[in-house]
Amino acid sequence: MSKITFLGAGSTVFAKNVLGDCLHTPALQGFEIALFDIDHERLQDSANMLNNIKKTSGSTSVIKAYTDRKEALSGAKYVVNAIQVGGYDPCTITDFEIPKKYGLRQTIADTVGIGGIFRNLRTIPVMLDFAADIREVCPDALFLNYTNPMAVLTNVMNTYGGVRTVGLCHSVQACIPELFKSLGLEKEGVKAKIAGINHMAWLLEVTKDGVDLYPEIKKRAAEKQKEKHWDMVRYEMMLKFGHYITESSEHNAEYHPYFIKRNYPELVDRFNIPLDEYPRRCIEQISRWKQMREDLVNDTNLTHVRSHEYASYIFEAIETDIPFKIGGNVMNTGLITNLPREACVEVPCLVDRNGVTPTYVGDLPPQLAALNRTNINTQLLTIEAAITRKREHIYHAAMLDPHTSAELSMDDIVAMCDELIEAHGKWLPEYH
Repeated sequence: MSKITFLGAGSTVFAKNVLGDCLHTPALQGFEIALFDIDHERLQDSANMLNNIKKTSGSTSVIKAYTDRKEALSGAKYVVNAIQVGGYDPCTITDFEIPKKYGLRQTIADTVGIGGIFRNLRTIPVMLDFAADIREVCPDALFLNYTNPMAVLTNVMNTYGGVRTVGLCHSVQACIPELFKSLGLEKEGVKAKIAGINHMAWLLEVTKDGVDLYPEIKKRAAEKQKEKHWDMVRYEMMLKFGHYITESSEHNAEYHPYFIKRNYPELVDRFNIPLDEYPRRCIEQISRWKQMREDLVNDTNLTHVRSHEYASYIFEAIETDIPFKIGGNVMNTGLITNLPREACVEVPCLVDRNGVTPTYVGDLPPQLAALNRTNINTQLLTIEAAITRKREHIYHAAMLDPHTSAELSMDDIVAMCDELIEAHGKWLPEYH
């Protein structure tokens, strides 16, 4: 029996999407769906939820919950990762509150920036433990990483974990539908080319029947910028740098030095930037969980409609050899020629029986590659810190981050990092 293992299965809503999709995929019937989470109560919730979907879908797959990670991984053909190390309380709170003392404000803090750096530092050791298990009990498995910070974790699993890893994000498949809906444009028949790095990939080309749609897109975007709306940062970046970005405005507000500034507080209001957005979402999700649990876990007639998440389509393409195209995060083996080879990039990939095959992109427009490199600098120094356990590389990663370095002095960055290391306690390995 082939096996799909889901690490972090206590993420019940996400498990519903990814694994509910698998239960509805004909090519994946008869698989074992192996669930693992360190929170055993949430693990059982997800098992119950999936068994409800199994009943209503008529799936022949077997749902099995494991409390031993190595047993859950043993013999797996596919592994899906959706963990969060440290959770909202205490680690997300720490990531936001200590920088705030230094005057450094954030929105999501899960990619780069000071929050992204520390989320990486506490997650990488856990991921490398996963990698050791995978090399031992399922060395040929394809590892699909959904956990942020996407680029760094996918890079680490490939470069240091010895595990065949592809990172997957929702932002690529959402890019055209969101942009076109916002601007009142029809998306049917549109051709698009997207490439860059995770959360900062670029809509490089967008055409319909051979006609470039960018002039009309920019015209409508410029008009829309006259009033407040939910996507102002991305529109501003497009109008200034020429291309639209895949990930949301609340994310991109903190990837660049232009928007969240103590000396220009009016920019936050002008561009409608939701500071402390991720903690707000966490609190709301925690408060809604009781009702969501009732709806998902205790509803024996629970149904599911296949989502737009890539995982089941990747498995299906490999099992059937019917090709499918994704936007995947992979190592830059010369795919984007003006970004560093040691970086993880997000490019179109073909999936079939051969697995996930990335496509060649070539040079990005120089201004877009330059913006990507500002974030890659911090990503690569964060990896250096995690692998060498040298505290100085944490400082380097933070001092090279565009938003952090635009707001704080080097001395304040060092002091802030020291305070964050101390506050993380057991969540961080020893840094000398």
